[in-house]
Amino acid sequence: MVIGLVIAWCLPCCKGAAKPSLEPSLGAIELTSDHRPLVEGFSWAKTKALEYVFDGSAVGKWFGGALPGREVFCVRDVSHQATGAMALGLSAHVKNMLLRFARAIAESRDWCTFWAIDRNDRPSAIDYRGDDDFRYKLPANFDMVHTCYRVYEWTGDEDYLGHRDFDHFYRRSLTDYVAVWDQDGDGLMESPPQNGTRGLATYYEGELPRAWTGGDLVAAHYAAIRAYTRILMLRGETDEAVSIATEGSRLRRLYNEAWWSPELGRFYPSRGEGGKFNTDDVPSMQIFPLYFGIVDGSRADELFDQLDIGPLTIEENSYLAEAYYRYGRNEQAFHYLMGQMDPHLPHRDYPENVFTAVGTTVHHLVGVSPRASEGVVETRSRLPNEVSWVRLDNVPVLANEIAVHQSGARETRVENHSGPAFAWRAVFAGEQVSLLVDGELVVARRRTSESGEAESFTELVVGPGEAHVVRVP
Repeated sequence: MVIGLVIAWCLPCCKGAAKPSLEPSLGAIELTSDHRPLVEGFSWAKTKALEYVFDGSAVGKWFGGALPGREVFCVRDVSHQATGAMALGLSAHVKNMLLRFARAIAESRDWCTFWAIDRNDRPSAIDYRGDDDFRYKLPANFDMVHTCYRVYEWTGDEDYLGHRDFDHFYRRSLTDYVAVWDQDGDGLMESPPQNGTRGLATYYEGELPRAWTGGDLVAAHYAAIRAYTRILMLRGETDEAVSIATEGSRLRRLYNEAWWSPELGRFYPSRGEGGKFNTDDVPSMQIFPLYFGIVDGSRADELFDQLDIGPLTIEENSYLAEAYYRYGRNEQAFHYLMGQMDPHLPHRDYPENVFTAVGTTVHHLVGVSPRASEGVVETRSRLPNEVSWVRLDNVPVLANEIAVHQSGARETRVENHSGPAFAWRAVFAGEQVSLLVDGELVVARRRTSESGEAESFTELVVGPGEAHVVRVP
Protein backbone atom coordinates (compact mmCIF):
# COMPACT_ATOMS: atom_id res chain seq x y z
CA MET A 1 0.00 0.00 0.00
CA VAL A 2 2.75 2.47 0.91
CA ILE A 3 4.76 1.58 -2.19
CA GLY A 4 1.64 2.24 -4.25
CA LEU A 5 1.32 5.64 -2.64
CA VAL A 6 4.95 6.42 -3.41
CA ILE A 7 4.51 5.54 -7.06
CA ALA A 8 1.25 7.49 -7.24
CA TRP A 9 3.09 10.54 -5.90
CA CYS A 10 5.87 9.99 -8.79
CA LEU A 11 3.02 18.64 -7.30
CA PRO A 12 8.44 51.27 -8.47
CA CYS A 13 11.90 50.70 -7.15
CA CYS A 14 13.93 53.07 -5.05
CA LYS A 15 16.76 55.27 -6.29
CA GLY A 16 19.89 53.24 -6.90
CA ALA A 17 17.99 50.05 -7.71
CA ALA A 18 19.48 47.45 -10.04
CA LYS A 19 18.44 47.86 -13.65
CA PRO A 20 15.66 45.54 -14.84
CA SER A 21 16.90 42.77 -17.11
CA LEU A 22 14.60 42.33 -20.10
CA GLU A 23 16.56 39.88 -22.21
CA PRO A 24 14.88 38.96 -25.52
CA SER A 25 14.26 35.40 -24.27
CA LEU A 26 12.36 36.60 -21.22
CA GLY A 27 8.66 37.27 -21.23
CA ALA A 28 8.10 36.03 -24.78
CA ILE A 29 4.90 34.18 -23.86
CA GLU A 30 1.76 35.62 -25.47
CA LEU A 31 -1.94 34.93 -24.90
CA THR A 32 -4.78 35.43 -27.37
CA SER A 33 -8.44 34.55 -26.84
CA ASP A 34 -12.01 35.48 -27.63
CA HIS A 35 -12.31 36.61 -23.98
CA ARG A 36 -11.08 40.21 -24.03
CA PRO A 37 -10.77 40.75 -20.24
CA LEU A 38 -8.55 37.65 -20.03
CA VAL A 39 -6.32 38.91 -22.85
CA GLU A 40 -6.00 42.35 -21.28
CA GLY A 41 -5.53 40.94 -17.78
CA PHE A 42 -2.81 38.51 -18.83
CA SER A 43 -0.97 41.19 -20.80
CA TRP A 44 -1.06 43.52 -17.78
CA ALA A 45 0.13 40.79 -15.39
CA LYS A 46 2.99 39.78 -17.68
CA THR A 47 4.16 43.35 -18.23
CA LYS A 48 3.98 44.19 -14.54
CA ALA A 49 5.79 40.99 -13.52
CA LEU A 50 8.67 41.79 -15.86
CA GLU A 51 9.06 45.18 -14.20
CA TYR A 52 10.13 43.28 -11.06
CA VAL A 53 12.90 41.31 -12.86
CA PHE A 54 16.48 42.38 -12.14
CA ASP A 55 20.11 41.49 -12.78
CA GLY A 56 23.47 43.12 -12.20
CA SER A 57 23.45 43.48 -8.41
CA ALA A 58 25.44 41.45 -5.88
CA VAL A 59 22.74 38.82 -5.54
CA GLY A 60 22.68 38.07 -9.28
CA LYS A 61 19.46 37.28 -11.16
CA TRP A 62 16.39 37.91 -9.05
CA PHE A 63 12.85 39.25 -9.10
CA GLY A 64 10.81 41.07 -6.52
CA GLY A 65 9.08 38.87 -4.00
CA ALA A 66 7.84 41.29 -1.34
CA LEU A 67 6.30 44.74 -1.12
CA PRO A 68 7.23 46.80 -4.20
CA GLY A 69 10.20 49.02 -3.49
CA ARG A 70 11.75 46.86 -0.74
CA GLU A 71 14.27 45.30 -3.18
CA VAL A 72 14.13 41.92 -1.49
CA PHE A 73 12.74 38.49 -2.27
CA CYS A 74 10.96 36.44 0.38
CA VAL A 75 11.12 32.64 0.51
CA ARG A 76 7.32 32.30 0.68
CA ASP A 77 6.71 34.70 -2.18
CA VAL A 78 9.39 33.19 -4.43
CA SER A 79 7.99 29.71 -3.79
CA HIS A 80 4.50 30.84 -4.74
CA GLN A 81 5.64 32.92 -7.73
CA ALA A 82 7.77 30.15 -9.23
CA THR A 83 5.22 28.74 -11.70
CA GLY A 84 4.55 32.15 -13.20
CA ALA A 85 8.27 32.78 -13.35
CA MET A 86 8.79 29.51 -15.25
CA ALA A 87 6.17 30.56 -17.79
CA LEU A 88 7.96 33.89 -18.18
CA GLY A 89 11.30 32.22 -18.93
CA LEU A 90 12.86 33.10 -15.58
CA SER A 91 14.21 29.67 -14.66
CA ALA A 92 17.73 31.05 -14.06
CA HIS A 93 16.36 33.67 -11.68
CA VAL A 94 14.31 31.11 -9.76
CA LYS A 95 17.27 28.76 -9.41
CA ASN A 96 19.59 31.51 -8.21
CA MET A 97 17.15 32.63 -5.50
CA LEU A 98 16.25 29.13 -4.33
CA LEU A 99 19.92 28.16 -4.12
CA ARG A 100 20.63 31.18 -1.93
CA PHE A 101 17.85 30.18 0.44
CA ALA A 102 19.07 26.57 0.43
CA ARG A 103 22.61 27.65 1.33
CA ALA A 104 21.34 29.84 4.18
CA ILE A 105 19.80 26.99 6.22
CA ALA A 106 21.69 26.82 9.53
CA GLU A 107 21.67 24.92 12.81
CA SER A 108 22.24 28.23 14.63
CA ARG A 109 18.79 29.29 13.43
CA ASP A 110 17.22 25.91 14.31
CA TRP A 111 17.43 24.96 10.63
CA CYS A 112 15.52 27.96 9.34
CA THR A 113 16.84 29.74 6.27
CA PHE A 114 16.48 33.51 5.86
CA TRP A 115 12.95 34.82 5.47
CA ALA A 116 14.08 37.36 2.87
CA ILE A 117 17.28 38.27 1.01
CA ASP A 118 18.03 41.70 -0.46
CA ARG A 119 19.66 42.65 -3.75
CA ASN A 120 23.02 42.99 -1.97
CA ASP A 121 22.89 39.29 -1.03
CA ARG A 122 22.23 39.97 2.64
CA PRO A 123 19.36 38.87 4.86
CA SER A 124 16.68 41.56 4.91
CA ALA A 125 17.40 43.91 7.82
CA ILE A 126 13.68 44.23 8.54
CA ASP A 127 13.40 40.48 9.20
CA TYR A 128 16.84 39.56 10.52
CA ARG A 129 18.98 41.09 13.27
CA GLY A 130 20.91 37.99 14.29
CA ASP A 131 20.50 34.24 14.69
CA ASP A 132 18.73 34.79 18.02
CA ASP A 133 16.49 37.60 16.77
CA PHE A 134 14.78 37.16 13.42
CA ARG A 135 11.38 36.72 11.84
CA TYR A 136 10.52 33.40 10.20
CA LYS A 137 7.39 31.41 9.38
CA LEU A 138 7.83 27.68 9.76
CA PRO A 139 5.83 26.49 6.70
CA ALA A 140 8.49 28.14 4.49
CA ASN A 141 11.12 25.36 4.49
CA PHE A 142 8.49 22.86 3.44
CA ASP A 143 6.99 25.23 0.88
CA MET A 144 10.41 25.57 -0.74
CA VAL A 145 11.03 21.80 -0.91
CA HIS A 146 7.64 21.48 -2.61
CA THR A 147 8.58 24.28 -5.02
CA CYS A 148 11.98 22.87 -5.95
CA TYR A 149 10.34 19.66 -7.12
CA ARG A 150 7.76 21.59 -9.16
CA VAL A 151 10.51 23.62 -10.81
CA TYR A 152 12.34 20.40 -11.67
CA GLU A 153 9.21 19.05 -13.37
CA TRP A 154 8.89 22.23 -15.44
CA THR A 155 12.54 22.56 -16.45
CA GLY A 156 14.07 19.08 -16.20
CA ASP A 157 17.05 20.66 -14.40
CA GLU A 158 18.54 17.74 -12.48
CA ASP A 159 20.31 20.04 -10.03
CA TYR A 160 16.98 20.10 -8.21
CA LEU A 161 17.35 16.36 -7.68
CA GLY A 162 21.01 16.04 -6.73
CA HIS A 163 22.79 19.38 -6.20
CA ARG A 164 24.51 19.16 -2.82
CA ASP A 165 23.04 22.44 -1.54
CA PHE A 166 19.50 21.49 -2.48
CA ASP A 167 19.94 17.97 -1.12
CA HIS A 168 21.30 19.33 2.17
CA PHE A 169 18.30 21.67 2.44
CA TYR A 170 15.79 18.89 1.72
CA ARG A 171 17.31 16.46 4.21
CA ARG A 172 17.76 18.95 7.01
CA SER A 173 14.24 20.35 6.50
CA LEU A 174 12.63 16.92 6.75
CA THR A 175 14.72 15.64 9.67
CA ASP A 176 16.57 18.08 11.97
CA TYR A 177 14.18 20.97 11.30
CA VAL A 178 11.20 18.88 12.34
CA ALA A 179 12.97 17.41 15.36
CA VAL A 180 14.07 20.74 16.83
CA TRP A 181 10.61 22.31 16.49
CA ASP A 182 8.58 19.26 17.57
CA GLN A 183 8.00 20.09 21.24
CA ASP A 184 6.10 16.92 22.22
CA GLY A 185 7.40 14.28 19.81
CA ASP A 186 4.13 13.80 17.90
CA GLY A 187 5.69 14.54 14.50
CA LEU A 188 4.05 17.99 14.28
CA MET A 189 6.05 21.16 14.78
CA GLU A 190 5.09 23.59 17.53
CA SER A 191 6.13 27.14 18.35
CA PRO A 192 5.09 28.39 21.82
CA PRO A 193 4.75 32.12 22.61
CA GLN A 194 8.25 32.47 24.07
CA ASN A 195 9.66 31.96 20.56
CA GLY A 196 8.24 35.30 19.48
CA THR A 197 8.72 35.84 15.76
CA ARG A 198 11.65 33.42 15.68
CA GLY A 199 9.52 30.64 14.27
CA LEU A 200 5.86 31.53 13.67
CA ALA A 201 3.78 28.40 13.15
CA THR A 202 1.63 29.69 10.28
CA TYR A 203 1.62 31.97 7.25
CA TYR A 204 -1.53 33.66 8.60
CA GLU A 205 -0.91 37.21 9.80
CA GLY A 206 -4.33 38.17 11.15
CA GLU A 207 -5.61 38.56 14.70
CA LEU A 208 -5.82 35.13 16.35
CA PRO A 209 -4.59 33.51 19.55
CA ARG A 210 -0.97 32.39 19.22
CA ALA A 211 -0.83 29.33 16.97
CA TRP A 212 1.47 26.62 18.26
CA THR A 213 0.78 24.61 15.10
CA GLY A 214 -0.97 26.04 12.03
CA GLY A 215 -3.04 23.89 9.71
CA ASP A 216 -0.98 25.27 6.84
CA LEU A 217 2.19 24.11 8.59
CA VAL A 218 0.88 20.54 8.64
CA ALA A 219 -0.22 20.85 5.00
CA ALA A 220 3.11 22.29 3.83
CA HIS A 221 4.97 19.54 5.72
CA TYR A 222 2.87 16.96 3.86
CA ALA A 223 3.55 18.64 0.50
CA ALA A 224 7.30 18.64 1.19
CA ILE A 225 7.28 14.95 2.09
CA ARG A 226 5.38 14.23 -1.08
CA ALA A 227 7.88 16.18 -3.17
CA TYR A 228 10.92 14.66 -1.49
CA THR A 229 9.48 11.16 -1.91
CA ARG A 230 9.34 11.76 -5.64
CA ILE A 231 12.90 13.13 -5.67
CA LEU A 232 14.15 10.04 -3.82
CA MET A 233 12.33 7.74 -6.22
CA LEU A 234 13.91 9.50 -9.19
CA ARG A 235 17.31 9.08 -7.57
CA GLY A 236 16.66 5.37 -7.07
CA GLU A 237 16.57 5.63 -3.26
CA THR A 238 13.43 3.54 -2.99
CA ASP A 239 13.75 2.32 0.61
CA GLU A 240 14.06 5.84 1.99
CA ALA A 241 11.24 7.01 -0.27
CA VAL A 242 8.91 4.31 1.08
CA SER A 243 9.84 5.22 4.65
CA ILE A 244 9.18 8.91 4.25
CA ALA A 245 5.97 8.28 2.28
CA THR A 246 4.58 6.46 5.31
CA GLU A 247 4.97 9.63 7.37
CA GLY A 248 3.27 11.65 4.64
CA SER A 249 0.30 9.29 4.65
CA ARG A 250 0.08 9.59 8.43
CA LEU A 251 0.02 13.39 8.26
CA ARG A 252 -2.69 13.36 5.60
CA ARG A 253 -4.89 10.99 7.64
CA LEU A 254 -4.29 12.98 10.81
CA TYR A 255 -5.20 16.27 9.19
CA ASN A 256 -8.35 15.01 7.46
CA GLU A 257 -9.61 13.23 10.59
CA ALA A 258 -8.38 15.03 13.70
CA TRP A 259 -8.31 18.56 12.26
CA TRP A 260 -11.78 18.33 10.66
CA SER A 261 -14.77 19.70 12.59
CA PRO A 262 -18.09 18.12 11.50
CA GLU A 263 -19.95 20.74 13.53
CA LEU A 264 -18.23 23.64 11.79
CA GLY A 265 -18.04 21.98 8.36
CA ARG A 266 -14.41 23.04 7.99
CA PHE A 267 -10.94 22.42 9.34
CA TYR A 268 -9.66 23.94 12.54
CA PRO A 269 -7.21 26.69 11.53
CA SER A 270 -4.63 26.01 14.26
CA ARG A 271 -3.76 24.36 17.57
CA GLY A 272 -2.65 26.13 20.72
CA GLU A 273 -1.17 25.06 24.03
CA GLY A 274 -1.85 21.44 24.92
CA GLY A 275 -3.06 20.68 21.41
CA LYS A 276 -6.32 22.61 21.89
CA PHE A 277 -7.91 23.50 18.55
CA ASN A 278 -8.84 27.07 17.68
CA THR A 279 -12.41 27.29 16.30
CA ASP A 280 -12.22 30.75 14.67
CA ASP A 281 -13.39 31.02 11.06
CA VAL A 282 -10.29 31.90 9.03
CA PRO A 283 -10.93 31.37 5.27
CA SER A 284 -7.25 31.59 4.28
CA MET A 285 -6.45 28.76 6.68
CA GLN A 286 -8.82 26.57 4.65
CA ILE A 287 -7.29 27.76 1.35
CA PHE A 288 -3.64 27.03 2.23
CA PRO A 289 -4.27 23.30 2.92
CA LEU A 290 -6.21 23.04 -0.36
CA TYR A 291 -3.30 24.67 -2.17
CA PHE A 292 -0.83 22.18 -0.67
CA GLY A 293 -3.09 19.27 -1.61
CA ILE A 294 -3.49 17.64 1.80
CA VAL A 295 -7.31 17.73 1.76
CA ASP A 296 -9.04 14.49 0.73
CA GLY A 297 -11.55 14.76 -2.12
CA SER A 298 -14.60 14.02 0.06
CA ARG A 299 -13.49 16.55 2.67
CA ALA A 300 -12.87 19.11 -0.08
CA ASP A 301 -16.44 18.70 -1.35
CA GLU A 302 -17.80 19.32 2.15
CA LEU A 303 -15.47 22.25 2.66
CA PHE A 304 -16.27 23.98 -0.63
CA ASP A 305 -19.99 23.66 0.09
CA GLN A 306 -19.50 25.51 3.40
CA LEU A 307 -16.64 27.85 2.55
CA ASP A 308 -17.44 31.53 2.78
CA ILE A 309 -14.62 33.61 1.35
CA GLY A 310 -14.51 36.89 3.21
CA PRO A 311 -11.97 39.71 2.94
CA LEU A 312 -8.46 38.46 2.22
CA THR A 313 -5.09 40.14 1.96
CA ILE A 314 -3.64 40.48 -1.54
CA GLU A 315 -1.22 37.63 -0.72
CA GLU A 316 -3.95 35.28 0.52
CA ASN A 317 -6.19 36.16 -2.42
CA SER A 318 -3.47 35.01 -4.84
CA TYR A 319 -3.87 31.40 -3.62
CA LEU A 320 -7.63 31.20 -4.24
CA ALA A 321 -7.80 30.34 -7.94
CA GLU A 322 -5.06 27.70 -7.63
CA ALA A 323 -6.82 26.01 -4.71
CA TYR A 324 -10.12 25.86 -6.59
CA TYR A 325 -8.49 24.60 -9.81
CA ARG A 326 -6.67 21.88 -7.88
CA TYR A 327 -9.99 20.38 -6.81
CA GLY A 328 -11.81 20.72 -10.12
CA ARG A 329 -13.88 23.81 -9.29
CA ASN A 330 -13.07 25.40 -12.64
CA GLU A 331 -15.86 27.95 -12.99
CA GLN A 332 -15.26 29.41 -9.51
CA ALA A 333 -11.50 29.26 -10.04
CA PHE A 334 -11.79 31.33 -13.21
CA HIS A 335 -13.83 33.91 -11.30
CA TYR A 336 -11.04 34.25 -8.75
CA LEU A 337 -8.36 34.32 -11.46
CA MET A 338 -10.10 37.19 -13.21
CA GLY A 339 -10.41 38.87 -9.83
CA GLN A 340 -6.61 38.91 -9.58
CA MET A 341 -6.47 40.86 -12.86
CA ASP A 342 -9.35 43.23 -12.04
CA PRO A 343 -8.19 46.87 -12.39
CA HIS A 344 -10.25 47.68 -9.27
CA LEU A 345 -8.47 45.14 -7.05
CA PRO A 346 -6.60 47.04 -4.29
CA HIS A 347 -2.83 46.50 -4.41
CA ARG A 348 -3.10 44.36 -7.54
CA ASP A 349 0.45 45.41 -8.55
CA TYR A 350 1.87 43.31 -5.69
CA PRO A 351 4.50 40.98 -7.24
CA GLU A 352 2.95 37.80 -5.88
CA ASN A 353 -0.41 38.71 -7.40
CA VAL A 354 0.93 39.35 -10.91
CA PHE A 355 3.26 36.35 -11.04
CA THR A 356 0.58 33.95 -9.83
CA ALA A 357 -1.96 35.42 -12.26
CA VAL A 358 0.42 34.45 -15.09
CA GLY A 359 1.23 31.05 -13.61
CA THR A 360 -2.37 30.10 -12.86
CA THR A 361 -3.47 31.06 -16.37
CA VAL A 362 -0.77 28.95 -18.03
CA HIS A 363 -0.67 25.96 -15.69
CA HIS A 364 -4.29 25.64 -14.62
CA LEU A 365 -6.60 27.46 -17.05
CA VAL A 366 -4.81 26.39 -20.24
CA GLY A 367 -3.47 23.34 -18.43
CA VAL A 368 0.18 23.30 -19.51
CA SER A 369 1.94 20.83 -17.21
CA PRO A 370 5.50 19.73 -18.05
CA ARG A 371 6.43 16.42 -16.37
CA ALA A 372 10.20 16.01 -16.62
CA SER A 373 10.03 12.93 -14.41
CA GLU A 374 7.91 11.21 -17.05
CA GLY A 375 9.45 12.87 -20.10
CA VAL A 376 6.15 14.38 -21.24
CA VAL A 377 4.36 17.70 -21.61
CA GLU A 378 0.78 17.34 -20.47
CA THR A 379 -2.18 19.56 -21.38
CA ARG A 380 -5.69 19.64 -19.94
CA SER A 381 -8.11 22.49 -20.72
CA ARG A 382 -10.05 24.02 -17.85
CA LEU A 383 -11.73 26.76 -19.85
CA PRO A 384 -15.05 27.93 -18.39
CA ASN A 385 -18.20 28.16 -20.48
CA GLU A 386 -17.67 31.86 -21.14
CA VAL A 387 -14.31 31.31 -22.90
CA SER A 388 -14.50 29.63 -26.33
CA TRP A 389 -10.77 29.45 -26.99
CA VAL A 390 -7.35 30.44 -25.66
CA ARG A 391 -3.97 30.26 -27.38
CA LEU A 392 -0.55 30.54 -25.74
CA ASP A 393 2.54 31.13 -27.87
CA ASN A 394 6.21 30.94 -26.87
CA VAL A 395 5.67 28.80 -23.77
CA PRO A 396 9.03 27.58 -22.34
CA VAL A 397 8.75 23.95 -21.20
CA LEU A 398 11.60 21.47 -20.64
CA ALA A 399 14.00 21.99 -23.62
CA ASN A 400 11.28 23.43 -25.86
CA GLU A 401 9.25 26.45 -26.75
CA ILE A 402 5.71 25.48 -27.70
CA ALA A 403 2.29 26.85 -28.58
CA VAL A 404 -0.92 25.48 -27.06
CA HIS A 405 -4.38 26.25 -28.44
CA GLN A 406 -7.39 25.15 -26.38
CA SER A 407 -10.79 25.16 -28.09
CA GLY A 408 -13.22 24.84 -25.23
CA ALA A 409 -12.58 21.69 -23.23
CA ARG A 410 -12.74 19.28 -26.18
CA GLU A 411 -9.92 20.15 -28.60
CA THR A 412 -6.21 20.88 -28.08
CA ARG A 413 -3.58 21.85 -30.64
CA VAL A 414 0.12 21.75 -29.72
CA GLU A 415 2.97 23.12 -31.86
CA ASN A 416 6.69 22.53 -31.32
CA HIS A 417 8.27 25.85 -32.28
CA SER A 418 11.78 25.09 -31.04
CA GLY A 419 13.66 22.28 -29.40
CA PRO A 420 13.77 18.50 -29.88
CA ALA A 421 10.86 16.10 -30.28
CA PHE A 422 8.86 15.66 -27.09
CA ALA A 423 6.09 13.39 -25.85
CA TRP A 424 2.69 15.08 -25.50
CA ARG A 425 -0.04 13.74 -23.25
CA ALA A 426 -3.36 15.26 -24.29
CA VAL A 427 -5.82 14.98 -21.37
CA PHE A 428 -9.57 15.64 -21.41
CA ALA A 429 -12.26 15.56 -18.76
CA GLY A 430 -14.57 12.57 -18.48
CA GLU A 431 -14.51 8.93 -19.52
CA GLN A 432 -14.04 8.94 -23.29
CA VAL A 433 -14.03 5.73 -25.32
CA SER A 434 -11.88 7.24 -28.08
CA LEU A 435 -10.09 10.39 -29.15
CA LEU A 436 -9.28 11.86 -32.56
CA VAL A 437 -5.56 12.42 -33.23
CA ASP A 438 -5.15 14.54 -36.36
CA GLY A 439 -8.52 13.17 -37.50
CA GLU A 440 -7.74 9.51 -36.83
CA LEU A 441 -9.63 7.62 -34.15
CA VAL A 442 -7.56 6.09 -31.32
CA VAL A 443 -8.59 4.24 -28.17
CA ALA A 444 -8.51 6.59 -25.19
CA ARG A 445 -6.72 5.70 -21.99
CA ARG A 446 -8.32 6.57 -18.67
CA ARG A 447 -7.24 7.70 -15.23
CA THR A 448 -8.49 9.49 -12.13
CA SER A 449 -7.01 12.86 -11.23
CA GLU A 450 -5.72 13.66 -7.74
CA SER A 451 -8.99 15.46 -7.04
CA GLY A 452 -11.00 12.39 -8.05
CA GLU A 453 -12.03 13.51 -11.54
CA ALA A 454 -12.35 10.97 -14.36
CA GLU A 455 -10.01 11.85 -17.22
CA SER A 456 -9.16 10.41 -20.63
CA PHE A 457 -5.91 10.85 -22.54
CA THR A 458 -3.63 9.76 -25.32
CA GLU A 459 0.09 10.26 -25.93
CA LEU A 460 1.98 11.11 -29.10
CA VAL A 461 5.32 12.56 -30.20
CA VAL A 462 5.58 16.15 -31.44
CA GLY A 463 8.67 16.54 -33.60
CA PRO A 464 10.57 19.76 -34.31
CA GLY A 465 8.36 22.15 -36.26
CA GLU A 466 5.36 19.83 -36.04
CA ALA A 467 1.78 20.58 -34.96
CA HIS A 468 -0.86 18.06 -33.89
CA VAL A 469 -4.49 18.25 -32.86
CA VAL A 470 -6.32 15.97 -30.43
CA ARG A 471 -10.02 16.28 -29.78
CA VAL A 472 -12.97 14.50 -28.27
CA PRO A 473 -15.16 13.02 -31.06
